[in-house]
Order: sequence, then C-alpha cells, then structure tokens
Amino acid sequence: MIIDTHDYATVDAEVRPEGSLEVLSHVEVEQLRSSGEGGLYPLLRRCVLAVLNSGSDTDDARTVLERYSHFDVGFLQDDRGIALSLTGAPAHAFVDDRMIRGTRELLFAVVRDIVFTHNEILGDERFDLETSVGTTNAVFHQIRNARLLVLPADVNLIVCWGGHAISREEYDYTKKVGYELGLRGLNVCTGCGPGAMKGPMKGATIGHSKQRIRDGRYIGITEPGIIAAESPNPIVNSLVIMPDMEKRLEAFVRTGHGIIVFPGGVGTAEEILYLLGVLLHPDNANMPLPVIMTGPAAAEGYFRQIDEFVGATLGAAAQRRYKIVINDPEQVARYMKKTLEEVRVFRQQRGDAYYFNWQLNIDREFQRPFRATHESMAALNIREDQPTHQLAANLRRVFSGIVSGNVREDTAAAIERDGPFVIDGSRRIMGLLDKLLTAFVSERRMKIASADYVPCYRIK
Repeated sequence: MIIDTHDYATVDAEVRPEGSLEVLSHVEVEQLRSSGEGGLYPLLRRCVLAVLNSGSDTDDARTVLERYSHFDVGFLQDDRGIALSLTGAPAHAFVDDRMIRGTRELLFAVVRDIVFTHNEILGDERFDLETSVGTTNAVFHQIRNARLLVLPADVNLIVCWGGHAISREEYDYTKKVGYELGLRGLNVCTGCGPGAMKGPMKGATIGHSKQRIRDGRYIGITEPGIIAAESPNPIVNSLVIMPDMEKRLEAFVRTGHGIIVFPGGVGTAEEILYLLGVLLHPDNANMPLPVIMTGPAAAEGYFRQIDEFVGATLGAAAQRRYKIVINDPEQVARYMKKTLEEVRVFRQQRGDAYYFNWQLNIDREFQRPFRATHESMAALNIREDQPTHQLAANLRRVFSGIVSGNVREDTAAAIERDGPFVIDGSRRIMGLLDKLLTAFVSERRMKIASADYVPCYRIK
C-alpha cells in the first residue's frame, strides 16, 4: 500500500530474504526488536532505512530520519523462516508494489551483519579487540561471513575511494576509469555510497558486459555511523557493514589489491592518511600495493593540495607510495593491471592469500576506534614531536572527527549544543590544515548541499 506523506511517498510491505539471511533464532529476533539496553532495533532501523533510501538527494542523516519519522521495522516468523514487516518505507525502493531485488538483497545483508557483529564479534571471547591480532581476526570473520572471500581467488579487486559530493565532471571521470577497469576484467570495491563510490561501479558494469563477464563484483563496505548519509548505491551486489570506521578501513586494505583515489573531501583525506600511515610502517616498506590518485583536468589543483599537505606533514617517503595521474583513465587502468602482477608474485613467494592480505602490518594506533567528541578532538596531538606514523594516525582522526560532525546525527547534535570542535596543534601544521580545509569548503567538497555549509570545527 502506497501512502503519500509530506510529498514523500511511502509503502507498507512484507519482505522475505533472498540469498543473504533466511533464518534467525527467536533470541536474535528479540535482540533486533528491542530498543532497550543492549537492543539492536535503533541500529537496525537506521541502517535499513539507509538501504531503502538509496539515491537520496541529501547526505544529512537527521533529514533522512525526520523525513521518514514514521518508518518502522517488524519481524514475522513462521515455518518458512522470517520476513520483515515495513511501515512507512520509501516508495522508490519498490516497483509495482514489489521491492527491487537488489534492494532486498542489501536489506537482509544489513540484518545479517548487525546480528553477526553483536553476537559473534562483540560477544565472542575469541576476538580480543584490544589487540592487533584479535582485531584483524575479527575483520576477517566479518567479511567472510558476508561472503566477500570468493575461492578460487584472483588478484583483481580495485578499491576506489573518493567523495560523495563531487562535480558532474568528476563523477563522469570516475565512470570512465571504472569502464577501463571493467574492460580489463578488474572488479571494484568502494564505500558503497553515491558520487565517486558509485561511478566506478557503473562504468565497470559496461566494461564487464562488453567482455561478457557475468560475475562482476561490485563490493560496498560501510559502517553504521555513515550509512544513513551515504546510502548504498543500487549497483552494489555485495555489501558488508563493519562495526566501526577503523575496521571498515582495515577491510579495504586487507581485501583490495590496488587502490584508486578520486577527488573527495574530508572522508577521502581520512582514507589517504590512514593508507599512508599504514604503508609507512617499516614492515610494509617492500610490500607492493599500487595507489593512484586521479581525476579530470579540473581536479589537478585538488590533488596538488593533497600532495603538498602529505609532503609537508608526512614527508617524501609518503609521497613515494602513490602516483598521480590526471585526465587519463586508460593509463590508470593499464598501470593497475600491470602492477597487480607484482602483487600476485609477491604473495606467491611468501605464501600469502590472494583474498586477504594477512602480512600487511597495521599498527594498533590505526585500529583503535576513535569516537569524535569535543574532548577527544581537543586532546589530539597534532605536532611534529612524534613518529611520522603516529602523526598520520592523529591527522586521520582529525578528518574522521570532521566527517562525523558532517554526517552523524548524534555528533551534529552535540556540535549544535556545545559549538564546533576545536582543533589545536603546532602553528605550522595548523596552518597547513586550515588551508586544506578552507579549500574543501570553498570547492563545496564537504556536503552535497554545501552552499550554506557551516564548519563543524574551528582551527585554533
């Protein structure tokens, strides 16, 4: 039944799973129904709504939740398994009163991951999340449960990072790169949202189709804090929701064989700093992991700003870990295809898996979850008197906190109540940071609706 409410049509429907999660125990259903302490319903509701709201014109999580304030999720159990009872669901997730098949698959991937994280990761003594080994083991089990580890494995998965609030020219460029990747039989993994996360997947589908590749992989990796603002795009055919941002980032670098960075904003800067901080670890010095930063001619200034910031904060060693290619999708794809052979040989010689990079050393500082608050942001050490990898970790947290302030409804509410985050550090680094963030704001790289963007931070 379709109901038109405040110009946003909604649907009441019952939906059964397909291929993701067919059965749940009574205990698991009660966990998902509960809104009390330890209950999973608030998390389930916001993640399910995000999936159903794919293609939204806003990246403001509070706007989405307010727009569909009457949305509700219920459970029906019988001998055939489970079904979700949806009330007030976005109508654009349905065609002729039936939910779009891809949306239905992603919907039950949400249920699968929420249940698995709560009961098998957070509630299992096998995973000591206070240690590096325990955290990596948890990441492995999470993505294995989501069926991302396909055997026999090959070295062909390219992680694509970039902003959701990019220009049309930049978006079209990401599609061209994805097309060239698809023609070469390469698969795509992104953060699953719109913009630079959708474009490479869309291009790859055409390249795969021309090569008659029927099993192309379009993997989306997200986490609960940002999923409402970056709803999974409809091309994603494998979705996993990691417990937090740090495990999401680790999942990218453990499963991907090469990384392409498109233009973006603070979220993309966070990913770059995480990656470079990991690669700067001495144990990773000889590990091949091709990294390309690329965009159309108009994005050359953006990457120059990023490159200058990296050089001034992390040094020339960090700059040597990536290659910048402007306005040449074919070169990007050819370079990736060529250097993946180095990755294959490296793992063969060391007996490492193709499907999961076990030998990559990720320092504990890059695994420890960071929750952005006024206190935690003010306490960050953004000064030169520390090892380079530690500075990279703290700079990553700065950008992570700004992302949180931009897209998480609870963080945005705290900022409205207590004012913007205050970021402090050495005069030199604060000057570099202020210059970069000011450019992001002026170029409208912070949010989709950024014409009236008010920064959630203040550089001291």
